Amino acid sequence: MRHLIPAAALLLAAPALAQELGERTGRPERMLPGAGLAPGQDDLAEAIAAAAAHPLGSVGNPVRVGGPLGERSYLARLRCPDGSVPAIGERADAGVGAFGTVVALYPLRCGDAERRIAFDMYHEEHAEDRAPPGFSIAPR
Repeated sequence: MRHLIPAAALLLAAPALAQELGERTGRPERMLPGAGLAPGQDDLAEAIAAAAAHPLGSVGNPVRVGGPLGERSYLARLRCPDGSVPAIGERADAGVGAFGTVVALYPLRCGDAERRIAFDMYHEEHAEDRAPPGFSIAPR
């Protein structure tokens, strides 16, 4: 129980700390890893429109999914150009992406070709049905 009180205090103070850090660093609090853009905000629609200028799966336009389960589910549906399942390498962080949250990169191998696909897992409300260039995606 004594550990719950400090944890609760940190959770309650997090928004104020994020705002203070944003003011000190010149970066808005939504740029902090995990802060993200709230669904339905005009900023999110603008960020999605701006990201569309980049290929899906790039850091500039990461695949939006809901959490680690969303990443795994999407990866399980990806197919190589020949229809085979790509070999999936180890997940790595790639910094802050187009939507103001931490982006993860997965190296995917199709035969001799390797490609990295970027994911933004802070989009619980979104389920991507498009495939990055060079891949196809199996139906759900």
